[in-house]
Amino acid sequence: MRQEAPSARVTELDLVGRARQGDLDAFTALAGARLPAMTRTATAILGDESEANDAVQEALISVWRELPALREPEHFDAWAGRILVNACRHALKRRVRSRVREIRILPEVADGPYGLSTGSGLPIAIGHAESVAADDALNRAFERLDAAQRALLVMHHLEDRPLAEIAATLGIPAGTAKSRLFAARQALQKALEREWR
Repeated sequence: MRQEAPSARVTELDLVGRARQGDLDAFTALAGARLPAMTRTATAILGDESEANDAVQEALISVWRELPALREPEHFDAWAGRILVNACRHALKRRVRSRVREIRILPEVADGPYGLSTGSGLPIAIGHAESVAADDALNRAFERLDAAQRALLVMHHLEDRPLAEIAATLGIPAGTAKSRLFAARQALQKALEREWR
């Protein structure tokens, strides 16, 4: 009789349950599946790959330590995302000097002043000829935002997450997430305007 591969039979909820009981292999499988997305999120928030890797590592250590206390295993993703955002906040607080934030310019979504999208597109795109100056201005403007504003903009515009998922990740009501996202967009707009003066 041919046995089915273990990975085909094991659900994510099973892995969370086993990891909560101290199964390091189950936790490694959970962490490995999320590592690329966590790294992208942290890099977008922090703007520095090295700091992002440190924040992800810090978050994964916290997830492992706190996993036995997780009350709702079905919400593991949102819970782990919240821990990652908090690790990014701590990294920003520890930052001694300003760093350049690298972000790819996407000219196809430019529809607002200074390249700031006023629609649902990524709020960072501009024309090619002005891309170097605008990228620098955007980096400086983004650095002016606090960690919560950065996290909201990254999750919604770079990761295309719906508001309900963002709200669950941050542990806030959907209406609050929507109003905070609006405020973060306004803050970025104002910061960009200051940079272009």
